[in-house]
Amino acid sequence: MSKTALILVDVINAFFDPAGPHYYPRVREAVEPLTHLLATARDAGAVVVHTVERHWPNVPDAEQPKIPVHCLAGSFEADFHPGFHPVDRPGELVVPKRRYSGFFATDLALTLHEQRIERIVVAGVETNVCVRATCQDGFAHGFAVVVPREATNSDRQHLERASLEDIMRYFGSVVATDEAAALLKEHP
Repeated sequence: MSKTALILVDVINAFFDPAGPHYYPRVREAVEPLTHLLATARDAGAVVVHTVERHWPNVPDAEQPKIPVHCLAGSFEADFHPGFHPVDRPGELVVPKRRYSGFFATDLALTLHEQRIERIVVAGVETNVCVRATCQDGFAHGFAVVVPREATNSDRQHLERASLEDIMRYFGSVVATDEAAALLKEHP
């Protein structure tokens, strides 16, 4: 098994479908690189984690003063974007999250440590929010963090650039998608 896992962050309709409330046209640029990474990880037998924003209907959430009610469990916007639904295979799992980081208040770190994962490739949206938060917490949990630059973006490009610089400076590395895909193929 690869010691590198792919973490897909919020590859859901809320961001990727034009009818989604957080959709922005530039997000389409990330679809092909994300598809390539997912196919590579599956072919290599690497662990694939789908971290997805999912909130409970009719339950107030601490995010709501900053962000209106969104991504309710069972809703169209919280569903996976076509082509990114998890498949039933060993090592592929879904981690619902109610905050920006896929690690906060989830068992993601425990699960990855149990699988002897040492490095995480973090891709998805948005670079300056959920991707950055997941990278920071992944680093804090002891994982080597890699972000494929073409497989993530944001509707706020200046914050995207600043976040990639922060990730590179403090939490891990930012590489080309092909380089990240090669890491997913490595086996001990």
